[in-house]
Amino acid sequence: MSDAHEAIRNLLGRYCELMDGGDFAGLAALFADAGLADEHGNVFASDAAAIEQMWTAQTLTYDGSPRTRHITANPIIEVEEAAGTATCRSTYVVFQGTEAMPLQPIVSGRYVDTFRRHDAGDWRWAERRYAVDHVGDVSHHLRPGML
Repeated sequence: MSDAHEAIRNLLGRYCELMDGGDFAGLAALFADAGLADEHGNVFASDAAAIEQMWTAQTLTYDGSPRTRHITANPIIEVEEAAGTATCRSTYVVFQGTEAMPLQPIVSGRYVDTFRRHDAGDWRWAERRYAVDHVGDVSHHLRPGML
């Protein structure tokens, strides 16, 4: 397994950590060189300011935290070392629990991520595509009309 695989796995984990911590500025920094798109490639946010504003506007927080646990699983990472690119297909499940709602899965789906290696050798997102497969009660997580 290459260092690229480990770096990409760490990015996947960092995304979950920042989202669950309500650090939308940190999330936006992860995607500063990337676009966020639906599963068909229709980009809906493509710079750090727009990405931070999107997550801030759509996500409900409780004392700064969305009270979620994002789990990214089953990553299939394919690296093109010579080109300095990589792709990763993975699945996700988001759990949430609040004072008004017991801990439960609220949404699951798939990510298709594209990464680029930068001059310093670090890997960064180039694009994240989201697909939503199952939706539960997201009323405590997202503002109305956001999914």
